[in-house]
Amino acid sequence: MAIIETRIAAMGLQLPRPLQAPPGLRLPFEWVRVRARRAFVSGQVPLQADGRLAGPLGKVGAEVSPEQGYAAARLVALAHLASLQRALGDLDRITAWLRVFAMVNVAPGFYETPRVTNGYSDLILELFGPEVGAHARSSIGMVIPLNAPVNCEAEVEIDGGDC
Repeated sequence: MAIIETRIAAMGLQLPRPLQAPPGLRLPFEWVRVRARRAFVSGQVPLQADGRLAGPLGKVGAEVSPEQGYAAARLVALAHLASLQRALGDLDRITAWLRVFAMVNVAPGFYETPRVTNGYSDLILELFGPEVGAHARSSIGMVIPLNAPVNCEAEVEIDGGDC
């Protein structure tokens, strides 16, 4: 087993299956698009291990606590890792996390989006270490598809192996 997958297992975490889209929702795009040494990861929401949308759903600062939002952001990071694993074959091919763009479903008056998004960043840094895992990041509040508490997209650098 590769290093990153071993770390994920040692932490008691599991990479989820792909999103099970609700009936009638069409998703005509790639979850990961690889170009040269970059992999662009589409926006994803928190998933359960079987690919179903993970709860709680709703706005952070109302139906969802900041702590639950943090946990949801960790699940988004796992969904990204699962998508990258399917696209690359091995998460050890990631040589640098470049950028994370986080969108938090916020209630009026909730302005602590970075606190929520730290769930994503903390997990990536824990798994990859500061040299590979450090990334630029934005964290903004908006309405999120499927009423998920958080949705993130990312960009990573990969080694030059075949995709």
